[in-house]
Amino acid sequence: MPVATIAPPLGFVPADGFGDLDAAATLAVAESTMRARREAEVHDLLVVAHWADLHSDPPAEDPDRPAHARERMIQPGGDGTPAMREFALAELAWAKEIHHATLRSQVADILDLRHRLPLTFQVMLGLRCEPWVARKVASITRHLDRERVGIVDRAVAPAIAGESPAVLLELTRAKSIEADPEHEKDRLDFERRRRYVALSRSDASGFRNVIARVTDGDAVWIDAMVDRVADILALTPGGDHNRDELRSLAMGWLVRPADLLQLLVSHTAPSADETAPVWEPTHTSDTLARLAALTPRQLAALRPKAVAHVHLTDEALRTRSGVARVEDLGPQLVERLAELLGHADVRLQPVRDLNGRIRVDQYEHPDALKDHAWHLSGGDAFPYTPPANRAVVDHDHPTPYDKDGPPGQTGNHNSAPLRRTHHRWKTFGGYRCRQAGPGRYLWATPHGHYYLRDHTGTHHLDPDDGELILEAPPGVDIYPC
Repeated sequence: MPVATIAPPLGFVPADGFGDLDAAATLAVAESTMRARREAEVHDLLVVAHWADLHSDPPAEDPDRPAHARERMIQPGGDGTPAMREFALAELAWAKEIHHATLRSQVADILDLRHRLPLTFQVMLGLRCEPWVARKVASITRHLDRERVGIVDRAVAPAIAGESPAVLLELTRAKSIEADPEHEKDRLDFERRRRYVALSRSDASGFRNVIARVTDGDAVWIDAMVDRVADILALTPGGDHNRDELRSLAMGWLVRPADLLQLLVSHTAPSADETAPVWEPTHTSDTLARLAALTPRQLAALRPKAVAHVHLTDEALRTRSGVARVEDLGPQLVERLAELLGHADVRLQPVRDLNGRIRVDQYEHPDALKDHAWHLSGGDAFPYTPPANRAVVDHDHPTPYDKDGPPGQTGNHNSAPLRRTHHRWKTFGGYRCRQAGPGRYLWATPHGHYYLRDHTGTHHLDPDDGELILEAPPGVDIYPC
């Protein structure tokens, strides 16, 4: 359904700024800008829906292709929404300069609104609610079948234009439970059995949140141990930490069992009563004797093993100042590396010379080449993709490997780290790629759009420049002005 044109347009600014606007005029501009923003967001969602419609026909069957190479039909939305071709996601995502997972979420929401929540959809088309709130309603109700979701739609549509988002979303959840109480029981049962320990991303100050879902008994003991260690650390001369800081420092001690045991023993007064308590495990004496017999190296081995990839310049190494980049953590002050590595038994690996060349006469990428390509590409080489973990990528040949071709096809001139989904799309989805220099990748979409992915990010190229790079002779890297 077309959306009415709003005036003044989004981005309207008087020639002399807003200085001459009185309060009433400023409020009018604010209201107009709000409606123009909503119109733009709705228009964007309708474009996404149209793209899904264009790719809703199943691909032609190709019995000669193995199953993993065939394009699948996916159904991003809920029950009753149309499916679409899997390979089509990336191309529109690149045109919108977003990750394909973000686009898939948009596809799911707009198809749910159009096919499952028609009353709420009409309110959104009329610009009488925030599009993000309507999308959230679609997301919350996705588990409901097509018949039951109507209960939510009939309750939400009259309220979404007037209620605050918090009230509206609470109503959505309540009606979702009413529509399918058995699903809510299953969800609660699942939540009771779901346990995990997770880390947040590192923040700008180099801190992360540890999030754990444990039994209430384990939680009480963890809390008590953190308190005990914090009490001991509070006795350290010269410390001026508050209680929260002490408890945060105490968490770090829990992962160093040898240091933790020494800390606790040195701050525990001997008891005059040598009688073992009834709750003491029978192995305590034997365990303490074995710990006493361990060498310092063996005690250090009790610590968990981890690999940290730290990137810094020779100047930073020499002056012990500046900024280092730690993979999976982000930028850190060089002096803070002591906090990261200070309690570890550090084993340094050779520095990788990224100016060197690696070529091998085999299909497989050796570890040295994988490491080299990872450093040059900065992560997954797929356009508009957030940083990846090394463990989740394949190493692909941008120029396909030819088993009957010349030697040296595998090397840092022809190696791209790609997540498995991206690897599959590149191989079977009609997306072409060429490595056009160290850590530099040219991508072409099925509809003739070109994108350059390098150390500065992803950039949309003019078709002539893209074709020039893609079709350059082997060994020639083109850098358009």
